[in-house]
Amino acid sequence: MKFHFSKYHGTGNDFIMIDGRSIDTSVLKPQIISNLCDRHFSIGADGVIVLSESENHDFKMTYYNSDGYEGSMCGNGGRCICAFAKKLSVIHSECTFEAIDGLHSASIDKDGLVRLQLGDVNDTSQLKDGYFLNTGSPHFVKFKDSTDEIDVVGEGRIIRNESRFTDGTNVNFVEILASGIKVRTYERGVEDETLSCGTGATAAAIATFLHGRSNGKKIEVSTKGGILSVEFDHLSEDKFSNIYLTGPARNVFDGFFQM
Repeated sequence: MKFHFSKYHGTGNDFIMIDGRSIDTSVLKPQIISNLCDRHFSIGADGVIVLSESENHDFKMTYYNSDGYEGSMCGNGGRCICAFAKKLSVIHSECTFEAIDGLHSASIDKDGLVRLQLGDVNDTSQLKDGYFLNTGSPHFVKFKDSTDEIDVVGEGRIIRNESRFTDGTNVNFVEILASGIKVRTYERGVEDETLSCGTGATAAAIATFLHGRSNGKKIEVSTKGGILSVEFDHLSEDKFSNIYLTGPARNVFDGFFQM
Protein backbone atom coordinates (compact mmCIF):
# COMPACT_ATOMS: atom_id res chain seq x y z
CA MET A 1 0.00 0.00 0.00
CA LYS A 2 1.32 3.40 -0.99
CA PHE A 3 0.55 6.52 1.03
CA HIS A 4 0.93 10.12 -0.08
CA PHE A 5 2.19 12.53 2.58
CA SER A 6 3.03 16.20 2.94
CA LYS A 7 5.79 17.40 5.24
CA TYR A 8 4.98 20.61 7.15
CA HIS A 9 6.64 22.58 9.89
CA GLY A 10 5.46 25.30 12.25
CA THR A 11 8.52 27.25 13.45
CA GLY A 12 10.62 24.10 13.18
CA ASN A 13 8.12 21.74 14.86
CA ASP A 14 7.73 19.31 11.95
CA PHE A 15 5.01 16.86 10.99
CA ILE A 16 4.12 14.21 8.43
CA MET A 17 0.63 15.11 7.23
CA ILE A 18 -1.66 12.39 5.84
CA ASP A 19 -5.03 12.89 4.14
CA GLY A 20 -7.05 10.13 5.76
CA ARG A 21 -10.40 10.86 4.09
CA SER A 22 -10.14 8.17 1.43
CA ILE A 23 -7.59 5.67 2.76
CA ASP A 24 -7.55 3.09 5.53
CA THR A 25 -5.29 4.66 8.15
CA SER A 26 -5.80 1.77 10.60
CA VAL A 27 -2.53 0.35 9.24
CA LEU A 28 -0.70 3.23 10.91
CA LYS A 29 0.34 1.22 13.95
CA PRO A 30 2.67 2.72 16.58
CA GLN A 31 5.78 1.05 15.17
CA ILE A 32 4.98 2.31 11.65
CA ILE A 33 4.48 5.86 12.91
CA SER A 34 7.67 5.72 14.97
CA ASN A 35 9.60 4.44 11.95
CA LEU A 36 8.25 7.22 9.72
CA CYS A 37 9.40 9.83 12.26
CA ASP A 38 12.95 8.44 12.39
CA ARG A 39 15.25 11.21 11.16
CA HIS A 40 18.06 8.89 10.08
CA PHE A 41 16.24 6.04 8.32
CA SER A 42 12.96 7.56 7.16
CA ILE A 43 11.12 10.86 6.52
CA GLY A 44 11.76 12.27 9.98
CA ALA A 45 9.36 14.36 12.07
CA ASP A 46 8.23 15.26 15.56
CA GLY A 47 4.92 13.57 14.82
CA VAL A 48 2.32 12.33 12.34
CA ILE A 49 -1.00 14.12 11.81
CA VAL A 50 -4.01 12.58 10.08
CA LEU A 51 -6.79 14.72 8.59
CA SER A 52 -10.12 12.90 8.44
CA GLU A 53 -13.80 13.63 7.84
CA SER A 54 -15.96 15.29 10.48
CA GLU A 55 -19.75 15.04 10.49
CA ASN A 56 -20.36 18.55 11.77
CA HIS A 57 -17.14 20.48 11.19
CA ASP A 58 -14.56 21.04 8.48
CA PHE A 59 -12.31 18.13 9.47
CA LYS A 60 -10.90 16.10 12.34
CA MET A 61 -7.27 16.15 13.50
CA THR A 62 -5.56 13.11 15.01
CA TYR A 63 -2.02 13.67 16.25
CA TYR A 64 0.57 10.98 16.95
CA ASN A 65 3.84 11.71 18.76
CA SER A 66 7.06 10.36 17.29
CA ASP A 67 6.90 7.49 19.80
CA GLY A 68 3.99 6.21 17.69
CA TYR A 69 1.14 6.84 20.11
CA GLU A 70 -1.70 9.33 19.95
CA GLY A 71 -0.81 12.49 21.80
CA SER A 72 -2.64 15.36 23.41
CA MET A 73 -3.33 18.61 21.54
CA CYS A 74 -0.44 19.97 19.48
CA GLY A 75 -0.61 23.72 18.85
CA ASN A 76 1.89 23.93 16.01
CA GLY A 77 0.39 20.78 14.53
CA GLY A 78 -3.03 22.41 14.73
CA ARG A 79 -1.74 25.35 12.72
CA CYS A 80 -0.09 23.04 10.20
CA ILE A 81 -3.20 20.93 9.62
CA CYS A 82 -5.13 24.11 8.82
CA ALA A 83 -2.57 24.99 6.15
CA PHE A 84 -2.73 21.39 4.91
CA ALA A 85 -6.54 21.54 4.76
CA LYS A 86 -6.31 24.70 2.69
CA LYS A 87 -3.87 23.02 0.30
CA LEU A 88 -6.35 20.14 -0.09
CA SER A 89 -9.17 22.68 -0.74
CA VAL A 90 -11.02 21.37 2.32
CA ILE A 91 -11.16 24.97 3.58
CA HIS A 92 -10.48 28.44 2.20
CA SER A 93 -9.17 30.74 4.93
CA GLU A 94 -11.25 29.89 8.01
CA CYS A 95 -12.19 26.62 9.67
CA THR A 96 -13.49 24.79 12.70
CA PHE A 97 -12.08 21.34 13.42
CA GLU A 98 -12.19 18.55 15.97
CA ALA A 99 -9.16 17.52 18.02
CA ILE A 100 -8.60 15.31 21.02
CA ASP A 101 -9.33 18.17 23.43
CA GLY A 102 -12.41 19.51 21.64
CA LEU A 103 -13.20 22.05 18.95
CA HIS A 104 -10.79 24.63 17.56
CA SER A 105 -11.24 27.48 15.12
CA ALA A 106 -8.55 29.05 12.97
CA SER A 107 -7.94 31.55 10.21
CA ILE A 108 -5.16 31.94 7.65
CA ASP A 109 -4.12 35.37 6.41
CA LYS A 110 -2.72 36.33 3.00
CA ASP A 111 0.86 35.84 4.24
CA GLY A 112 0.18 32.29 5.41
CA LEU A 113 0.12 33.07 9.12
CA VAL A 114 -2.26 30.75 10.94
CA ARG A 115 -4.17 32.08 13.96
CA LEU A 116 -5.40 29.13 16.01
CA GLN A 117 -7.79 29.34 18.93
CA LEU A 118 -6.88 27.03 21.78
CA GLY A 119 -9.13 25.87 24.59
CA ASP A 120 -9.74 27.87 27.74
CA VAL A 121 -7.36 27.42 30.66
CA ASN A 122 -9.39 26.99 33.84
CA ASP A 123 -6.75 25.94 36.31
CA THR A 124 -3.14 26.92 36.91
CA SER A 125 -0.84 25.85 39.72
CA GLN A 126 2.05 27.87 41.07
CA LEU A 127 4.59 25.42 42.41
CA LYS A 128 7.74 26.17 44.37
CA ASP A 129 9.89 25.95 41.23
CA GLY A 130 7.52 27.00 38.44
CA TYR A 131 3.98 26.82 37.07
CA PHE A 132 1.89 23.89 35.92
CA LEU A 133 -1.03 24.31 33.53
CA ASN A 134 -2.80 22.59 30.67
CA THR A 135 -3.15 24.39 27.34
CA GLY A 136 -4.43 21.32 25.51
CA SER A 137 -1.33 19.47 26.71
CA PRO A 138 0.19 19.57 30.22
CA HIS A 139 3.15 21.91 30.68
CA PHE A 140 5.53 22.72 33.50
CA VAL A 141 7.04 26.19 33.04
CA LYS A 142 10.32 27.07 34.73
CA PHE A 143 11.91 30.52 34.52
CA LYS A 144 15.64 30.88 33.91
CA ASP A 145 17.96 33.89 33.73
CA SER A 146 19.29 32.48 30.46
CA THR A 147 18.11 29.56 28.34
CA ASP A 148 21.24 29.34 26.17
CA GLU A 149 23.28 27.02 28.36
CA ILE A 150 20.50 24.80 29.71
CA ASP A 151 20.71 21.03 29.28
CA VAL A 152 17.13 20.92 28.03
CA VAL A 153 17.12 17.18 27.40
CA GLY A 154 18.84 16.21 30.65
CA GLU A 155 16.96 18.54 32.99
CA GLY A 156 13.73 18.29 31.02
CA ARG A 157 13.65 14.49 31.09
CA ILE A 158 14.11 14.45 34.87
CA ILE A 159 11.23 16.89 35.43
CA ARG A 160 9.04 15.20 32.80
CA ASN A 161 9.17 11.92 34.76
CA GLU A 162 8.77 13.29 38.30
CA SER A 163 6.03 11.53 40.28
CA ARG A 164 4.23 14.81 40.98
CA PHE A 165 3.16 14.82 37.31
CA THR A 166 0.86 11.79 37.16
CA ASP A 167 0.87 11.34 33.39
CA GLY A 168 4.18 13.08 32.76
CA THR A 169 4.50 16.61 31.43
CA ASN A 170 6.11 18.76 28.78
CA VAL A 171 8.75 21.07 30.21
CA ASN A 172 9.32 24.68 29.14
CA PHE A 173 12.32 26.77 30.12
CA VAL A 174 11.57 30.48 29.82
CA GLU A 175 13.82 33.54 29.65
CA ILE A 176 12.35 37.04 29.88
CA LEU A 177 13.34 39.32 27.00
CA ALA A 178 12.73 43.02 26.45
CA SER A 179 10.47 42.16 23.52
CA GLY A 180 8.73 39.15 25.05
CA ILE A 181 10.01 35.73 26.08
CA LYS A 182 12.38 33.05 24.81
CA VAL A 183 11.30 29.42 25.25
CA ARG A 184 13.00 26.06 24.94
CA THR A 185 10.91 22.91 25.29
CA TYR A 186 11.35 19.26 26.19
CA GLU A 187 8.38 17.44 24.64
CA ARG A 188 6.70 14.43 26.17
CA GLY A 189 6.17 11.73 23.52
CA VAL A 190 9.01 13.07 21.40
CA GLU A 191 11.28 12.66 24.44
CA ASP A 192 13.67 15.30 23.18
CA GLU A 193 13.97 19.04 22.70
CA THR A 194 11.90 20.33 19.79
CA LEU A 195 12.60 23.53 17.89
CA SER A 196 9.20 24.86 18.90
CA CYS A 197 6.07 23.82 20.78
CA GLY A 198 2.78 25.65 20.27
CA THR A 199 0.96 24.63 23.44
CA GLY A 200 4.26 25.18 25.27
CA ALA A 201 4.63 28.71 23.91
CA THR A 202 1.07 29.36 25.05
CA ALA A 203 1.69 27.93 28.51
CA ALA A 204 4.89 29.97 28.81
CA ALA A 205 3.10 33.18 27.83
CA ILE A 206 0.33 32.65 30.38
CA ALA A 207 2.85 31.70 33.07
CA THR A 208 4.81 34.88 32.30
CA PHE A 209 1.64 36.89 32.91
CA LEU A 210 1.01 35.03 36.18
CA HIS A 211 4.64 35.58 37.15
CA GLY A 212 4.09 39.33 36.93
CA ARG A 213 6.59 39.75 34.11
CA SER A 214 4.09 40.89 31.50
CA ASN A 215 1.16 43.27 31.74
CA GLY A 216 0.10 42.71 28.16
CA LYS A 217 -2.36 40.24 26.73
CA LYS A 218 -0.28 39.61 23.61
CA ILE A 219 3.19 38.17 24.09
CA GLU A 220 5.87 37.49 21.47
CA VAL A 221 7.48 34.09 21.93
CA SER A 222 10.91 33.37 20.50
CA THR A 223 11.69 29.70 19.90
CA LYS A 224 14.69 27.98 18.29
CA GLY A 225 12.58 27.59 15.15
CA GLY A 226 11.09 31.06 14.88
CA ILE A 227 8.67 33.57 16.34
CA LEU A 228 5.14 32.92 17.59
CA SER A 229 2.65 35.22 19.27
CA VAL A 230 0.14 34.37 21.98
CA GLU A 231 -2.97 36.36 22.86
CA PHE A 232 -5.41 35.77 25.71
CA ASP A 233 -7.98 37.32 28.00
CA HIS A 234 -7.46 36.99 31.74
CA LEU A 235 -10.87 36.32 33.28
CA SER A 236 -9.96 35.71 36.91
CA GLU A 237 -7.09 34.53 39.09
CA ASP A 238 -6.35 31.31 37.19
CA LYS A 239 -8.81 31.40 34.29
CA PHE A 240 -7.94 32.45 30.74
CA SER A 241 -10.09 32.57 27.61
CA ASN A 242 -9.91 33.71 23.96
CA ILE A 243 -6.46 32.14 23.69
CA TYR A 244 -4.87 32.42 20.25
CA LEU A 245 -1.57 31.08 18.92
CA THR A 246 -0.31 32.72 15.72
CA GLY A 247 2.61 31.84 13.49
CA PRO A 248 3.69 30.43 10.12
CA ALA A 249 2.95 26.93 8.82
CA ARG A 250 5.06 25.83 5.86
CA ASN A 251 4.78 22.98 3.36
CA VAL A 252 8.34 21.64 3.04
CA PHE A 253 7.88 18.81 0.53
CA ASP A 254 5.51 16.03 -0.60
CA GLY A 255 6.18 12.38 -1.28
CA PHE A 256 5.05 8.76 -0.95
CA PHE A 257 5.89 5.97 1.43
CA GLN A 258 5.28 2.27 0.84
CA MET A 259 3.67 0.08 3.49
